[in-house]
Amino acid sequence: MVDLRRIGANPDFWYPVALSRSVRSKRVLATAFAGERFALYRGESGAVHALEDRCAHRQVPLSMGAVEGETLRCGYHAWVYRGDGRLSQIPYLSKGDGRPPRGVRSFPVREAYGLVFVFPGDAEKAAVTPLPDLPAYGSAEYKTMTFSRTVHCHYSFMHENLLDMNHQFLHRGVVGRLHPQLLGYRTGPRSVEARYLFTHAGGKRNRAAGLLAAERIGGGDSSDVMTIRTEYPYQTLDLVPEGAERPAFRLWAAYVPEDAEQRTCHTYGLLMIEKPGIPGALNLAWPLIRRFTERVFAEDRMAVEAEQRAWEEQGEDRNHEVFPLILGVREVLRANGVPLHPRTAACRITQGGQASVPGHHTAGPATPDGPDGT
Repeated sequence: MVDLRRIGANPDFWYPVALSRSVRSKRVLATAFAGERFALYRGESGAVHALEDRCAHRQVPLSMGAVEGETLRCGYHAWVYRGDGRLSQIPYLSKGDGRPPRGVRSFPVREAYGLVFVFPGDAEKAAVTPLPDLPAYGSAEYKTMTFSRTVHCHYSFMHENLLDMNHQFLHRGVVGRLHPQLLGYRTGPRSVEARYLFTHAGGKRNRAAGLLAAERIGGGDSSDVMTIRTEYPYQTLDLVPEGAERPAFRLWAAYVPEDAEQRTCHTYGLLMIEKPGIPGALNLAWPLIRRFTERVFAEDRMAVEAEQRAWEEQGEDRNHEVFPLILGVREVLRANGVPLHPRTAACRITQGGQASVPGHHTAGPATPDGPDGT
């Protein structure tokens, strides 16, 4: 069976690559997806554009350039690019000079939920591929906390970490002794969903844990139902306290690979917390909740980065998984991802006779081929 850690994220989806507030007027921001580097810039109209982060001339990063109106001027020889990647000016070009290149690749961009999404795959699929639907974001009933953090691991470790709630021993110093009981799970071609019942089994619990879950998680004899779902390529978590009509909080997360080998990912998270009946109470509790979530995330990051180091040291996945739920999500990630190809110094010729560019991957299902925040 193909090693999941050698499967790349399918580029034919919308991926967040920056916080909207990070793409400021007249500034260029460098970012990436799976080794494909982008130069993001916000034009005079307010629209964000995404170009390959290289000038077609000398391959110098366009993120070193300057924004002029809706165009981006290379910081080296001042070649000018439109938002669609086409060249609009070469200042010193004269008649009889060599024919200039057409430009560089541009990528579809959309802004939503305070994030900049880029479609790194087949641009023709962008129009028919929806952004994630997050009705709680911007709702009067919820307030959103945004997370943006780099984690040095393959994105699949992040999916497994959140889905497998049996790792609560890791967080015993923060939430006490929580007992998660798997109520059931279901899988589909692109998704895995699990439901847990949480009860408190003793130990000291961080005050913010109660505030986050409407004073119920791990408190007294109450029980909370947590539903976690990987809907490729995103992940969600809803926690509904006992007797509540709607979630006390909802989490949406995306794990965006940065490097070509996909051993580092950038985690974007939106934690939508239900507002209590007392006006302003959530604002007062906000710093406590932030510190609590950051501590839990730091412990999770420590664990998944240790998993990644073990994979690199051993040169293969020696993981002995026994939990059917995790075996299920691994199959979903394998089936929907794309094979990772070794990065080489030059283009390789494929069997079909076409050049394969290092760092670029062809979208399509994988097939077995051997063993900062608000």
